[in-house]
Amino acid sequence: MNSTNHYQKVASYEARPEEVLKCVLLYSGGLDTSVMLKWIQDEYQCDVIALTIDIGQQADDLDAVKEKALKLGATEAIVLDCKEEFANHYLAKGIKANSSYQGDYHLSTPIGRPLLAQKAVKIAKEYGANAIAHGCTGKGNDQVRLEATALCLDPTIKIIAPVREWSMGRKEEIEYAKKHNIPITHTIEKPYSYDDNMWGISAEGGVIEDPEKIIPLAEVLQVCNTPENAPDQKELITIAFKEGIPVALNGAEKPLIDIVTELNQIGAKHAIGVVVHIEDRLVGLKIRDVYEHPGAHIIIKAHKNLEKIVCTQEENKFKTVIDQEWAHLCYNAQWLAPQMDHLNAYIDSVNKKVSGTVTVSLYKGSVQVEAIKAPRSLFNHAYATFEKNLSFNQNASPGFIEIHSLAMKTAYQMNNHH
Repeated sequence: MNSTNHYQKVASYEARPEEVLKCVLLYSGGLDTSVMLKWIQDEYQCDVIALTIDIGQQADDLDAVKEKALKLGATEAIVLDCKEEFANHYLAKGIKANSSYQGDYHLSTPIGRPLLAQKAVKIAKEYGANAIAHGCTGKGNDQVRLEATALCLDPTIKIIAPVREWSMGRKEEIEYAKKHNIPITHTIEKPYSYDDNMWGISAEGGVIEDPEKIIPLAEVLQVCNTPENAPDQKELITIAFKEGIPVALNGAEKPLIDIVTELNQIGAKHAIGVVVHIEDRLVGLKIRDVYEHPGAHIIIKAHKNLEKIVCTQEENKFKTVIDQEWAHLCYNAQWLAPQMDHLNAYIDSVNKKVSGTVTVSLYKGSVQVEAIKAPRSLFNHAYATFEKNLSFNQNASPGFIEIHSLAMKTAYQMNNHH
């Protein structure tokens, strides 16, 4: 092991070199996982199976990723197509929960991690591997999400987390890659690190990490336009929902995976879903990230408004609390917790009536809900109109006000006239 490293393994599930015969590496083809594919072979003297999971990466070439893994010495390079499973069993839950953490971050990275861990455990079992490796740092959330999920599914699995173990920063990793002829796209000048799936792309590193500095978005963004470069005409689109899930786009019925993919392309053109986000990490750090999730942002905005019109005031108030708790559990690596099952049961119950069509406009980074049509809409035109109408009994209002304000009036008089 690297003699300058002071990392000590304290958890019982952390792999030691003598224990590992074969390892499954969650491999993205980026800087970290490319360097560690070589590093694990050297440090652990074991076979490495590279596992790449296709959950709709928007900017990656997965065939090239597979070729690269084999060139770097992987004994097997497996690419699993999990796009439909990701859309139907993970994103569907997120949509119904209006998935947003501390603002407009729609949880694109955390919602994918439990699926990655599940597949890594499955492949390890199939190929007789007793360890899983990942490219997460010791300061981040993703180490917790992957390891906690993997240990739930197989308590005997061992974990290798090279970024925690080695004493390399980004600069040293780039030097290591050059020394071992590992092809990478990172440079010291452009040190951004990306996580990418069909629900969104997150970027961190470099100037993004300093909240006092303005981020050069045009340089950072992978798929989205900046608002300045977006079209000067707004675009109207209509999304149909059935029981909380998008089922059609502009009148054409499509699977969820196709709707998300198409909305990513349309939304990216209009600079939708670009968020510079300050957040609290699970491990206690404050960080700043840049997120691009055009499709997610459009869908959540449409869904939230459709849900609001078919639910009562009390349902809407409580659903906001439930959604916030759902986002908190998803972000904080609790996907398999019993509480998550309870929340999903409530969320599913509410969404049984969330069917209808929502028309939204996209313009230079902004999504506006223009019109909503729902069979179970609680909007009553006769009651809500400001025009002359006899359906709403306005004679009842003063009596309601007298009773409604009684407690407040009594307390105010008591507190202010003594």
